[in-house]
Amino acid sequence: MTDCLFCRIVRGEIPAQKVAESEDCLAFRDIAPKAPVHVLVIPKAHFASLDAVPTAAVIGAMGMLAQRVAREEGIAGSGYRCVINTGDDGGQTVGHVHMHVLGGRALGWPPG
Repeated sequence: MTDCLFCRIVRGEIPAQKVAESEDCLAFRDIAPKAPVHVLVIPKAHFASLDAVPTAAVIGAMGMLAQRVAREEGIAGSGYRCVINTGDDGGQTVGHVHMHVLGGRALGWPPG
């Protein structure tokens, strides 16, 4: 693992409000939520962005934990959004691939 912010959260060096965890991924609340439910799902292994992810299994594990989070947070029935921002122009602000799980209200399009 590297010294990135999310790797430090995985190692327990930085506190986070954990929501769920699997063998390969961790889910925790975003510190600047954009919806009533805003959880980040990250792989425990470091990959700088979606472009650096080596196998579909990583994204699959993230998606399965996001599904579990949505169910446990009570937003699965009404709907939710999963977003992966990639690179500077894509709005990625932390250099560790992560999926935003947003819900708890109607989410318009385009997002904002």
